[in-house]
Amino acid sequence: MKNIITTLKEILAISSPTGYTIEIISRLEKLFSGLDVKISKTNKGSLLVSFTENPELIITGHIDTLGAMVRQIKEDGTLEITRIGGLELNSFEGEYVTIRNFEGKQFRGTFLLNNPASHVNKKIGETKRSCENMSIRLDELVSTAEDVLNLGINVGDFIFYDTRFEYTSSGFVKSRFLDDKACAAIMIELIKEYSSKKIKPNCGFYFSNYEEVGHGSCVGIPDSAKELLVLDMAVIGEGCAGREDALSICVKDSTGPYDFTMTNRLRELAINNKINFVTDIYPYYGSDGSAALAAGYDVRVGLIGPGVSASHGVERTHEKALYETYKLTKLYIDNF
Repeated sequence: MKNIITTLKEILAISSPTGYTIEIISRLEKLFSGLDVKISKTNKGSLLVSFTENPELIITGHIDTLGAMVRQIKEDGTLEITRIGGLELNSFEGEYVTIRNFEGKQFRGTFLLNNPASHVNKKIGETKRSCENMSIRLDELVSTAEDVLNLGINVGDFIFYDTRFEYTSSGFVKSRFLDDKACAAIMIELIKEYSSKKIKPNCGFYFSNYEEVGHGSCVGIPDSAKELLVLDMAVIGEGCAGREDALSICVKDSTGPYDFTMTNRLRELAINNKINFVTDIYPYYGSDGSAALAAGYDVRVGLIGPGVSASHGVERTHEKALYETYKLTKLYIDNF
């Protein structure tokens, strides 16, 4: 369990909003290069790590996260953003950010409501949180758009939000972007574990890098694949059964039901091995499995993951949920 938490902390420290996953993918390539695995990359930059030439089971999770880009440099020297993925502005208000320009130079700032001083703006509470009403205050002595341009910041620069990772003594993991780096950490540890075994499983692990914008696993899944087991965060909230200390088996999301055979096999393995789980339906959710099916892959798809509170915001899960996800994934691979 400690290895998963350590790995999670390490990969959360590498910013990887959709469109800028080159650093995290490069780190994974280096991590796996010394292991007894087969590594390949798609043109889009996603990563397949396999134990056989023609794996029939693929475990997939996404390494890209929410984020933003500079949409416009405003006359007062602040930056308007454009969102990458389903960034909920009210949850990210007040967060510290890093702006990376095209040359790789980084600048710090804070994402705030426009005119954020309560001593002069009495409409702060009622102002709609929208990209037009919010901006980044740079930690630079700038007061005009020209000042910002002279720093080397321009439209299209990526914006990385701080994660605020914390692992509590009570076992909670708090951080932005547990979706889906929590599951990526589990995948990494499973790859390391299986690579040391003499008998290798008939499976591969696919790290997609465009999931947050809907086309993650629409390419890169081997033609040999018969089943796709998606590891992604489980929904917690009103009307859903998910819990932070449990694993969820998703039977249906907004794109439709998941494979009946896979779902039942996952449920049976969980029951027989006393895994703490729930079955659930996610009302506003699509996964890499949805993308693969929409792209025309002839695979059965199942979806599991640890319960994550406050999804796409200040997320939180518990080490118990991470461990249950690890156990069920391993059981599924071993019984495939």
